[in-house]
Amino acid sequence: MGDEPSFGIPAYPEREYRKGGVERTGGSVFTLTPDDGTVEDRVERVLAAERYTVGDWFDLPSPVYLVRDGDLGTVFRVVCHDDRVDLHVMVTTDSSGLRAFYDRLAATSDASWTVECETNAQDDRRGSSEVPSSMRYTR
Repeated sequence: MGDEPSFGIPAYPEREYRKGGVERTGGSVFTLTPDDGTVEDRVERVLAAERYTVGDWFDLPSPVYLVRDGDLGTVFRVVCHDDRVDLHVMVTTDSSGLRAFYDRLAATSDASWTVECETNAQDDRRGSSEVPSSMRYTR
């Protein structure tokens, strides 16, 4: 693997419309983990940039943000945990938006970052079962 993560999106979530709402299955999540464990303050500083429109409407144990990158016109979800950040790929997410967020986040400190991507995608050979896969990069 190369020195830098590509943020190529291996699988997008699929939407299934049902009575009463939309269900999403499969997709990809990029997990960003700094070696010093400091996350939430850095994420809030990055999201404060003018290019992002952010919403945190949920009362959950961890901050969850729906993020729109106005410069790149892409949307993704950011979840802050104690020691890591998860970037959830949505149907309209473009990898350039994930890359830009990561670059800005990494620039907030001298910490080294590990980037992992976990994917759950529908495998047509097996019908409706999900096939997990993962990638790992360290910067």
